Amino acid sequence: MERVKAMFTYFTKFEICLWVCSVMLTVISYIVFDRENHVMLLASVIGATYLIFNAKGNPIGQVLLILFSILYGIISYSFSYYGEMITYLGMSTPMAILALISWMRNPYKGNRAEVEINVMNKTEIVFMFLLTAVITVLFYFILKYFRTANLIFSTLSVATSFLAVYLTLRRNRFFTLAYAANDIVLIILWIMATLHNTSYMSVTICFFMFLINDIYGFFNWTKMLQKQQNNPVKD
Repeated sequence: MERVKAMFTYFTKFEICLWVCSVMLTVISYIVFDRENHVMLLASVIGATYLIFNAKGNPIGQVLLILFSILYGIISYSFSYYGEMITYLGMSTPMAILALISWMRNPYKGNRAEVEINVMNKTEIVFMFLLTAVITVLFYFILKYFRTANLIFSTLSVATSFLAVYLTLRRNRFFTLAYAANDIVLIILWIMATLHNTSYMSVTICFFMFLINDIYGFFNWTKMLQKQQNNPVKD
């Protein structure tokens, strides 16, 4: 009982409302458009939960992201979105494991429920974009070889996903915006899939919900960064 009370005091009323609305939207879209893909329902609920923990800079979010990535890889395989499958199983999952280790090793003032936010220098930013370009070109030819559906958008998804996981690993607040950009690409991808099978509309709605959560995450991480800069960790 005490843990439940602590959970309600940990999250703000807005965050609780955002999570509840996200889960309700997920369940309603599942009932209306799907009713068969139980894996998608489970992935969506886990996704909504990991996003609210990520918005707080809590390492639990990375644990849930690992579970979501595995489930989403399975869903992507069902529509021949091999780019999504390879990205989430081959990149997002291992990077989330590394991010989990990084977040746990860098708590803000010993508070394991809040990671210490990192600000990257210009050299690393340039390196990040160059590495993203190389990864994107490489994956374009890999996905083309496997005849991935909607190749261009699938390649864009790889680029935005890599930026997101890199920034997450580096504990940088802009990972939320990179994920938001990825959400937009994925909304387009799954709208295309929905034209062939309306049950995928629930996936589209799921990523629309993710977009709203990621935008909130950016504002909350910006607020957290200002707080941490005003109360820096002493060496």
